[in-house]
Parts: sequence; structure tokens; C-alpha cells
Amino acid sequence: MRIRYVVSTMVFWGREHPLSFEQECQFLKSLGFGIELWPNIRGRHECRYERHNWPRLAAATDDMLVTMRSRSDRPTIEQWNEQIECAKLLNAHIITDLRSLGIPDGQELNGTGYAAEVVALAKVNNVKLCLETGPLPLLKKAGEKFESLWYCLDIGYANLDREFSFKRYVDDLAPRVTHLHLTDNYGQMDDHEPPGLQGGISRENWDYLLSVLDKYDNEVVGSLEMCPCMPAVMIRQATEFLFDELKWPNRPQKQLGYSDLTYNPL
Repeated sequence: MRIRYVVSTMVFWGREHPLSFEQECQFLKSLGFGIELWPNIRGRHECRYERHNWPRLAAATDDMLVTMRSRSDRPTIEQWNEQIECAKLLNAHIITDLRSLGIPDGQELNGTGYAAEVVALAKVNNVKLCLETGPLPLLKKAGEKFESLWYCLDIGYANLDREFSFKRYVDDLAPRVTHLHLTDNYGQMDDHEPPGLQGGISRENWDYLLSVLDKYDNEVVGSLEMCPCMPAVMIRQATEFLFDELKWPNRPQKQLGYSDLTYNPL
């Protein structure tokens, strides 16, 4: 296995503006990372992968490893063709999900004519298409139906599944994993924390992931996929420092009846 690293533009959400893209690319280049493009800047509906944006994308990402997160706005076949051609220009592979391929969330793999067109377009253009995030049985069925599909293993999502274990995700998907979303959480919600949380994904699971992937001769891209620090995150980090590390007294306690309440203005 060979692994290279990119940073998702998710980390710039809330800070992006139309003039910052080149600065972000230069910043990541300076750190030795490639970039995983998201189709939109937060708060703007224009897709980055539209043809008129190609010269700017190509210039800003020159000499960078590039991957692309697919459109998620129910793209047409024409829009899929456009972003596949963009990926070909940037020498990028595309990470997508079941919904963007028009595959309904169910136990059976029905209605895949649209997905078959998309997969065929990617294959004829020699663009690697990586499927991520969804019920494990359905992901496996999609892989069985479309042999040219690869997998993106989203580490955070795998840590949240109540039916299948983290190790089961790794075992079942690893032979065709070519992309990783490196993120962490506390097992309650997919809040895209930086990897390595104390009390997050265990060291045992991180080690298991790497050891299993190392059995296969895949070219893997690891993408740091993290949200900007939100109020809930800052409060959590502050309380952990004050009460776990410094042992200050009178730690506030969670109140009953609010377990599902979250603050997420994104």
C-alpha cells in the first residue's frame, strides 16, 4: 500500500470567500498536502466544477495531488459528465455517495440505471469513482454490481454504526479502498473532529485499519476531513481541559432529556 495525504476544503468553511482559493492551495502546498475539493463554497450555490472554472482550478492546484467530492444536488447526467471531465483535467478521482448516484437508501439495490450511466462515464474517462458513507450491506452490493467502483472508507461514519463494528467496515471494504476520510468523533454524532481524540476512535482501531489496508496493493489517499471549530467543540475542549486535566471542582453535568440536542449552524 502507498498512502498520500490531502486536506478537505471542509476545514475552510466559514472562512472561504471567492478570492481565497489560491491562498488555501498555497497554504496546503506549503505543508506538503494535496487538496480535496468540495463542489461549493459555503453560502454560494455555484458549483466549482463548472467548465468556466476549470482554468482557475487547474492553475491553483498545479503540482498538487487533487481529489474531488462530487456534487450532492441531484446532478443530472450532463452535470456528472462535466465534473468527470473536470476530474480528468485535474488528474483527480471523485468521492461520491449512494444518493448522488441515484441509489435509494434501502435494503435492495433497485433503480440503478442512472448509477450505471455515471459509472460508465467515469470508466471511459479513466476517472476513479469512490463510493462512501452508507449502509454497509448496500455499499457492498453496489461494489458487486459495479466492478469499477472503489470505496472511500469514512472513519468517522464507521465509528457510529450501531449494527456493524468498525473492524467489520475495515474487513469488508479494505480490498477496494482507495480513499480514506480521516476524522474522529465520540461515537454520538459525525461532527468531524480532528483524528486522535481522547475518548474518540480507539488506538486499537486506528492500528487495525492501517494493518489491514497494508495487506493490499492499493494506492490510497488519506483526506483530513474536519469542520472548523464550532461552539460545542470549543466548550467540550475547554471543559475537558479544566475538569479532566486540571481537576477543577464542580464540573457541570449534562441534563436529562437533552441527549439529542445539538448546535450546528452549518
